[in-house]
Amino acid sequence: MIKLSVPGLLLFVSSMLVTGASHAQSVNENSVTQEMLLNPDPADWLLFNRTYDNHRFSPLDEVNKNNVDQLKMAWSRGMSPGTQEIIPLVHQGVMFIIHPAYEDDYILVQALDATNGDLVWEYRRDIADDISEYASITRNRVMSIYQDKLYYSTPDGYIVALGVDNGELHWEAKEHDYTKGTKNTTGPMVAGGKVITGRNCEYGEDNREECFIAAHDAMSGDEVWRFIVPAGPDDPGGDTWGDKSAGSRTCSPWGLPGGYNHEQNLIYWMVGNSSPHTRYKRYHGNPFAIPLSSPTELYCNSTLALDVNTGELAWYYQHLPGDDWDYDPAHEQIRFTSAFNPDPESVKWINPNIPRGVEREMVVGAGESGGLWVLDAITGEFLWAMPFPFDDPDFYIADIDIESGQTSIHRDKILTGDDHVLEKICFANTRSYWPMAYDSGRNALYIPYHDACDKRRAALMTGNGHIMQGFIRTGADADDWVGIAKIDMETGKIDRIHTQRTPSNGAVLLTAGDLLFWGDMDRRLRAFDPDNGAVLWESVVGGIIQNSTITYAVDGKQYIAVLTGEGTGGTGSKVALVPEMEFVRGHNAIYVFALTE
Repeated sequence: MIKLSVPGLLLFVSSMLVTGASHAQSVNENSVTQEMLLNPDPADWLLFNRTYDNHRFSPLDEVNKNNVDQLKMAWSRGMSPGTQEIIPLVHQGVMFIIHPAYEDDYILVQALDATNGDLVWEYRRDIADDISEYASITRNRVMSIYQDKLYYSTPDGYIVALGVDNGELHWEAKEHDYTKGTKNTTGPMVAGGKVITGRNCEYGEDNREECFIAAHDAMSGDEVWRFIVPAGPDDPGGDTWGDKSAGSRTCSPWGLPGGYNHEQNLIYWMVGNSSPHTRYKRYHGNPFAIPLSSPTELYCNSTLALDVNTGELAWYYQHLPGDDWDYDPAHEQIRFTSAFNPDPESVKWINPNIPRGVEREMVVGAGESGGLWVLDAITGEFLWAMPFPFDDPDFYIADIDIESGQTSIHRDKILTGDDHVLEKICFANTRSYWPMAYDSGRNALYIPYHDACDKRRAALMTGNGHIMQGFIRTGADADDWVGIAKIDMETGKIDRIHTQRTPSNGAVLLTAGDLLFWGDMDRRLRAFDPDNGAVLWESVVGGIIQNSTITYAVDGKQYIAVLTGEGTGGTGSKVALVPEMEFVRGHNAIYVFALTE
């Protein structure tokens, strides 16, 4: 049974009710086609990063450098309590959001009038009574829209397709077993008429097959293909796991979804670390049972390029071999075109066999724990890489073979058990599921970062075999350890256009109005000059800014939207690093801004 709500009233009905919101037109009149996803209307926000190349750049320019100081709050709306990481979508004046699981009882999907926040429709899905036993299972980061359907992943292991114009349930497909701790914290991405989803799988003796990326037919919900990420004994790469049993090989494509290259028919998806986190615990007391160089434990800590029609692996690149620190590079890849001219003064590892000055189609990813890798988007060939946000001697990558791209880690940074203490390994939660952005006009990548490292202690009785303690990196300025880096993607030169003490879980947003929007955990949403980081506008909202800043337009009027709340990706550890700051935690709401009339 579907539950709908309107102000002051709860209705139990078998179909959805559309309220009288003036701008909420029937989306069926103009369904979202694949061509629209490839070339989205600037007024809409149809993908979590607006476009398949993940640029997070909007062509809207009504709000610009000359008038951004006139931005005022247009509307706000409260949301259910709970873990908040969702990025909203907007189509034809309707905003779509998912609320956190309310007291682990139910989840709400809502369509709102994007001009004022009025409810258009609401879909309520009850959650199984035992769902709260499985930690962090109810959070979601991404939804998708295609044709006349809105797609999201449920805590109880289903993909659900709802009618975008009324919230009516079209189909649901069981995708995994949540009682094994499996969850879809990512959410779905639609590409090539398929709903693509990744999993966050838990360590277990028989959990390998829970660690997969899958494609379902967007119209019927039928599964089309499934790619199990940890290679089995008979798979290519299956011999990179030492003597580890097939069923206990686990690593998760848990972060942000990938990108889609329509011309090459490829999706790019990044995968996180293997479990348990420490090599000592994974290999029953022998941390050196697997090599220190790639490839090892395929396809963990890798970027995968998969054929969108078949799920076949076109290429992979392993960023981190045999992770020992929970340092997964599990988030989006940004696709762009640039000349190849990395500056040896700025970039540590450069492939010497790539001709200088030649334009190439590339993908770039930044690890959750730092590091920047640039690969050929078609072949996966290693182009260049560097430590990020700084080149510290305790950076977790010891070296990269510049011709092959083969990565190696430090032997003396591996926990060997018996309460072994590792005083420093870098970097700690430099960036997580909050997206980066790219400006093709400037050929510049913008990354929000935290300059922190970890102290680790082996603790074999804990679930993952270690206890971690973050700290602001030795030698860093504690008042400027958080910032926005602008990176020239031809040369690799870094310009740190803004620094501050306050940490952030916020996404970067770029617009054709020559503005960069970014918010922090101290409730400040700001507009910056993307060239020099000058603050052009600031507003204080009700809570921690979380992973969401987008822009859209209705009837020619541009809006800037941000969601507040508390996510799981390092919020608590960041609070500990700035103990004097009193963060407003657990405040879940939507705030939307527009120019004054």
